[in-house]
This record gives sequence, C-alpha cells and structure tokens, in this order.
Amino acid sequence: MNKRKIINDPVYGFITIPHPLLFDLIEHPWFQRLRRIRQLGLGHMVYPGALHTRFHHALGALHLITQAIDTLRSKGHEITDEEALAVEIAILLHDIGHSPFSHALENSIVTGISHETVSLLIMERLNAAFDGQLSLAMRIFKGEYHKHFLHQMISSQLDMDRLDYLNRDSFYTGVLEGKIGAQRIIRMLDVHEGRLVVEEKGVYSIEKFIIARRLMYWQVYLHKTVLAAEQLLVNILLRAKELTVRGESLFGSPALLHFLKNSCTESQIRSDVTLLETYLQLDDYDVFGALKVWASHSDPVLSRLCNGMVNRKLYKIQLRREPFSSSDTLPHRTRAQEQFGINEHESRFFAFEGSISNNAYDPKGEPIRILFRDGSSTELLSASDQMEVAVLSSPIQKHYLCVLPELGN
Repeated sequence: MNKRKIINDPVYGFITIPHPLLFDLIEHPWFQRLRRIRQLGLGHMVYPGALHTRFHHALGALHLITQAIDTLRSKGHEITDEEALAVEIAILLHDIGHSPFSHALENSIVTGISHETVSLLIMERLNAAFDGQLSLAMRIFKGEYHKHFLHQMISSQLDMDRLDYLNRDSFYTGVLEGKIGAQRIIRMLDVHEGRLVVEEKGVYSIEKFIIARRLMYWQVYLHKTVLAAEQLLVNILLRAKELTVRGESLFGSPALLHFLKNSCTESQIRSDVTLLETYLQLDDYDVFGALKVWASHSDPVLSRLCNGMVNRKLYKIQLRREPFSSSDTLPHRTRAQEQFGINEHESRFFAFEGSISNNAYDPKGEPIRILFRDGSSTELLSASDQMEVAVLSSPIQKHYLCVLPELGN
C-alpha cells in the first residue's frame, strides 16, 4: 500500500504523511478515536463552525513540525532521519490521551487522571505493539533526549501545538484576531546553545503570536458563554455521579457508567490495562447520548440541567474582577429550593461562583528566546519593545457567578 498519503487540509491545503509508520499510527483505532472528540469541546455553543476535531489538530501539528525540521536543517543543524521521525511521532500523539470535553471530565468523573498521563501511557502501549519503534519519540516527548530543542518543538511556549491550534481554531470559529503567521514564525526558528530560538527579525511575529493567544483565550477558550456551558456539563456529570453512587440506575455506555460508578487514580490506570482501554472507549457521543436520555430522568436536578444543555438554555453568567460571595448566590439558591422543591445541597447546582485566570506568556516558565545577529540571545521580554508583551505576561483573573436562567436575575 502507498502509505504516504496526501490529505486536503482546510487550513494549510495539501499536506503529506511523510513516513509509513506515521500512517500506521494514524490508522490505529486509538488515534481514529480523535475523530470523535471535538477540539474546542463546547465552543460550538458560541461559534457554530467550531466542530473540528482533535484528529484535525494532530495532523496540522504534524504538518507544521515537518516544516520546522526542514527549516532547522537548512540552517545547518543536524537532525537525523531517526530523530525527525521521532519528533513527528511525538507531535502526532501529543493529544491522543484527551477525553471528550477534557476539562469538564477532568473536573467531574475522571478527576484522578490527566490527559497528559494518558497520552504517555498510550505511547508506551503503542511502542510495545510496534516493536519499540516509538522509544525515541517517548524520550523526546518527556524531555529526556539530549537535543532539547526537539522537545521544545513539541512542548514549550512556542511549539507546533500552539501554532496549529491558534490558526485552526481561528479558522473554524471565524475569530480573525487569532490568526498568526505560523509559516513566518517557523522560517525564523533557529537553535542556539542547544535550545530553540527565534531570529531577531521574527520578534514582531512572536509579539503578534502572544497577543493573538491572549485574544483567543478571552474570545474563544474562556468566552463567558463557553465557560457557562462547560460549568453546566461539569455539574451534570457530578450530579450523575452522585446518583450512580447512591444506587440510581442511569442510562450510559459501559465506559461512561464505569467512570460514574468508580473513582480512578493515575496509579490505577497505569497498572490496569483494562481501565486504560475503558477510558479509550469514551468520546463525545458517549456524553451527549447520555445527556439526551438523562433529560427525561426523574431526578429534578439532573433532568433540568440536561435539558439546559441539550436545548442550549445555559447558565446566565456574570464576570467581574472582584470575587463573588455567598451573599450573591444565596438568594438564587433559596429561590431554587422553593421553586423546584430541592434541598440546600442540590440548589448549589443552580447557582454558584468561581474564578478563572490566564496569562498568554509565562515569564516564569521556559522563556521564548530571541537570537541577535551578533550570536547573543535574550529572553523575549528583554528583546521586545512592545508594552503589550510585558502586560500580557501578567496573569488576569476573572470571577464569575452562574445562575440557572429560570431563577431570573
């Protein structure tokens, strides 16, 4: 078979699968599962076009990293064919451990398991199935390989993961502020003292990248309505878990019911092959299929929340810089108890407060470095003459209040 397929990608045009092993990994059922997991989770509740999947994103990141490898090789840096393939494998599989609606599930029914841990466990399993051909990819993925810049292309503050998801999410949402010059940034990449750097003439492209990332977070990823939808899903799953543990019988796929009935830890999923395989049965269809049925459940909390999600009657949400308090939620909770005939604990599903934060660039993490013509390099904040970058490196915290719309203002 011809395994070097050409794929028509809506963001980059025609892209190529550069090695037969990559094709075999893409064909594996665990990777094909990513077709059934949306990249932006509940983002389509605000942006109807945001229906692209993690499968799209993984292929896009693979495409960008092949370009980055070509760029670094053209500047005289040695990347062997074995290293290039390993980097391509690592970026292809970097998100393979995601659950559906990852952030919601990780805050409700799979609280003991992070998608980063699962991604590495899957790579270990695949490495055994493919006779050790992923060993180098795993070392690079974990940052254990001596050429650190290879790891940085996969996971850093300027990696191919971020370059792809910003452009891809911008494309599918229509939020043009997120569009970045990924090709320009890749052409400006270099290696200095074993680490990934950006040539001095590319500094303005990096500044735009940082600004675009901040705008995408507040306009898309942490958009207040997306946040309201995600909090609604978290509470649905928490209530479903409460009922299941209490002995209630709920509709659900075997995989979903397993995680509703059982608490799981990282040590359990590391040691229990069956548990990992159960986790890998979860996708978007498990969750939304259950929500549609739960909307008719006799429990007034679960049914009301599920009807809200299925029919897009989400929480009314307020955002502000100052924290909300119990005095802000108490009147709504009291009204919920009276209106729906529920107790104080159950009313917490209908009115609650919380907070979110984001910073587009973390100066405390491994910094983006700028390479000057004289061979010296410095951290981005020292090289940039734009006030915005320094401002964007400071975290912003916002506090929110969510209330079920039936409860009024």
